[in-house]
Amino acid sequence: MTVSRGFLGHHDPRAVDLPPGQHLTRGFPVLTAGPTQTVATEDWSFTITPESGAPTRWTWDEMMALPSEDVTVDIHCVTRWTKLGTKWRGVPLDAFFEDVETYYEYAMVHSYGGYTTNLPLEDLLDGKAWVAYEHDGDPLHVEHGGPARLLVPHLYFWKSAKWVNGITMQRFDEPGFWEGFGYHNYGDPWREERHAGD
Repeated sequence: MTVSRGFLGHHDPRAVDLPPGQHLTRGFPVLTAGPTQTVATEDWSFTITPESGAPTRWTWDEMMALPSEDVTVDIHCVTRWTKLGTKWRGVPLDAFFEDVETYYEYAMVHSYGGYTTNLPLEDLLDGKAWVAYEHDGDPLHVEHGGPARLLVPHLYFWKSAKWVNGITMQRFDEPGFWEGFGYHNYGDPWREERHAGD
């Protein structure tokens, strides 16, 4: 795992709404499971593959033609830092799934570079998740997952896959990258679901 400067946080007595075990951090720490992926927008695509096996694919321009939203959310890393009031712009997953027919209840999220993470489909819909391409009004920096990353702020941040490029629908829930190494299968920060068995 790569860890940037700013990883260590500080106590702030104003942070009364933090999940248990979390502390505020200055900056925006960079943690990466593998090499940083550099993907040009003209080469980027996002694909959802349902149980039929017939994928629906969007290029960057096709994604940008979908309705986008500005969202302000708190984000919580399993390594115990929290950043309050982060500002993003992205396309809600609801907009992508309008064109996808699926009866499966689980999703495996894929990224450029081979990273994966698993989520129930219900945690991606109804305004809970976005494919984010801006942060603080600027294009999303590559070290934070640009040109686009998944944003699922109600779960620990490893579920918000950097350099996202697709979702495969699944009948059963299966572990992704970190889940396979003992991280919790779901990752609710308010329940401190950091590791398997928590």
